[in-house]
Amino acid sequence: MPIAFDTNLGGLVGVICLALLVSRIRKTSSSLPLPPGPPPIPFLGNVIGLKPDTVWLSYTEWAAKYGEIIYTTALNQRILVISSERVAHDLFGKRSSIYSDRLQMALVEVFGLDILTSSIPYGPLWRTHRRLYHQVFQERSALRYRPQQLQKAYNMVEQFMGDPEHYLDHLQTYAAAVVMSVVYGYDIQPTNDPLVHAAKIATGMITEVATAEKSAIISAFPFLLKLPAWFPGMSFLNDSVICRKYTDEMLDLPYEYVKKSLAEGVAKPSMVSDALQRYKIDSDDKQNPEMAMAIKSSSGTAYAAASDTTNATILVFFLAMMQNPEIQARAHAELDRVVGDERLPAFEDREALPYIDALIRETRRWRPITPIGVPHATVEDDVYEGYYIPKGVAVVSNLWAISRNETKYPFPETFRPERFIGPDGKLTDDTVQWSFGFGRRICPGRHIADAALWGAIASVLAVFRIEKPDGPEEEIKWKHGLTIRPLPFKCKFVPRKDGMNPAKLRSLIEISAH
Repeated sequence: MPIAFDTNLGGLVGVICLALLVSRIRKTSSSLPLPPGPPPIPFLGNVIGLKPDTVWLSYTEWAAKYGEIIYTTALNQRILVISSERVAHDLFGKRSSIYSDRLQMALVEVFGLDILTSSIPYGPLWRTHRRLYHQVFQERSALRYRPQQLQKAYNMVEQFMGDPEHYLDHLQTYAAAVVMSVVYGYDIQPTNDPLVHAAKIATGMITEVATAEKSAIISAFPFLLKLPAWFPGMSFLNDSVICRKYTDEMLDLPYEYVKKSLAEGVAKPSMVSDALQRYKIDSDDKQNPEMAMAIKSSSGTAYAAASDTTNATILVFFLAMMQNPEIQARAHAELDRVVGDERLPAFEDREALPYIDALIRETRRWRPITPIGVPHATVEDDVYEGYYIPKGVAVVSNLWAISRNETKYPFPETFRPERFIGPDGKLTDDTVQWSFGFGRRICPGRHIADAALWGAIASVLAVFRIEKPDGPEEEIKWKHGLTIRPLPFKCKFVPRKDGMNPAKLRSLIEISAH
């Protein structure tokens, strides 16, 4: 259920702004200049110049004019936009103690999302969450989950074979199943799983809320929150009630499942079961309520983030394959050469399948599903390359602009996996790591996510050709928010080997699983 962030709210704010007739000039405590940026309108800042649903495109246009680091404002929110890997590594990486805080956004609090890891300020609680992730998601620990990830990829392929028309449902099931098994040791039901239902609704609403630009309106006019939901432009308050309900269920239901499984002695290894046992959390959480809440909220965040991004990235991959049959054919040839016809791909094949990895990297670069990272915030004043950067500024990484760096990625709109293959036929050093973020706030589940992508993509390509549907070509439309993805589109999954049918595929899965 997408959030109905009423555009009338923007009109209401515009009327208020005009009525106020306020002109504010921001002054800094430094004689150094702020980074360059578009000239602001008094009080409104640069709101008028932003494309509301695709702010990353506005930021990319401004970056072409003003440079890799620009300073802009949206009402009373100051925003620093970073549009290059170099600057992002300098600030988020080398100066992480200054740039690792999280912008406290009013809408996030209204929607009850402030307990999620992605919203927690830099400090002791955030470090607790990070420690919980590290114990499960670090590269070496993530290896133990690969067999179950691959099995779920095989299951998805089998669902495609039996019911290709509903491939979107099967993809959503796969993304949820992989994360639920790692985080909670839970095997989801193929359809209408109650634990997944709540998380799906909450996740959809979260991605609509957590942007600095939307939150700036409420931050500038906090009295708006005292207006009733029926007031023009305030219908989002009803959405906040729904979001709180489903977020609570997303956190509580799977957490309680793990506690019950532990009590019955049937819990599978997972992030939550490991943490509950490590920190000796009792059945009613009273022994260590702070740690219990940290485990609950960090695991819920991991599920929401990973399931949404995995689903969106694979959907982008399907679109790319449908539109680029010659690239798909090259991937098929590599799989046939390395894997053959008598089994499905396994992680042991990965090193010998560089073109599959190149496909994954190009998918993440071609249409980064988080075109703008979740805003960081500065904890103190800073000076960078002669520019003054104030404390409390929202700092966003414009991953869209990074993906469109024509020096590094010539013809960026073209889907070209070969850009990640060197002259020696081996993968280059560019792993598109930037798509997972930067510095201490980098995605902790990136190794799990990478394996989930590889397992799904290699398995689907081993069995199918992804083709355009018959009839007139469909216009591809996109859903925008904190993450972007194609809206549902039709495509065909055609078995590419003679004699491939459900029985043959089941036999291959059984052989490959041993």
